[in-house]
Amino acid sequence: MAATKISLKLLINKSTNKVLFAEANKDFVDFLFSLLALPLGAVVKILTHKHVVGSLGHLYRSLKNLSISHLQSKTNRDNLLNPYLPTALCQLLNQPEELRSLDYDYEHVKKGYVKEGFAYMVMDDLSVSPISTISSITVLSKFQVKDVGVLVEKTVRVGMDECIKILRFSMQSTTILSDVFLGAKIKRESDT
Repeated sequence: MAATKISLKLLINKSTNKVLFAEANKDFVDFLFSLLALPLGAVVKILTHKHVVGSLGHLYRSLKNLSISHLQSKTNRDNLLNPYLPTALCQLLNQPEELRSLDYDYEHVKKGYVKEGFAYMVMDDLSVSPISTISSITVLSKFQVKDVGVLVEKTVRVGMDECIKILRFSMQSTTILSDVFLGAKIKRESDT
């Protein structure tokens, strides 16, 4: 099964190298909201593959390596190490259905979190709202954009790597879209 890729339109201020907002569809917004449904064990499992997760990574590995003879039950350990992953996240991370906990009732979220047929504005800090002409103009005013010549639209594809970066940066930053798609955080950290 091939991993799903989602298209996302970014409005970028070239002079500040920052994403003002992204125009997103249901798939991307469902992915973002599914992050709120992730158990901490799933976050550690996802991020540990490519990134250090501090002490939580050590805690996760300790439980994974602990002998069954020391545990109340193998099922409890398995539930902590392999917690439920929401449908939208499984699709983007190319994870099989088996990763979902069997005792979790996820029927109510199978269709996602937001309705089809609407466009959404996702701010750099991951705030989400319905998009409209008025809301777009309000954002330009908020960021004091006087010259629309400094704005550029860029379409990006969001796949597994970008999803993992969004998850990681969402716990460290308030400029997630800029950090992930423009390398802004990486550039700022190397400047210091």
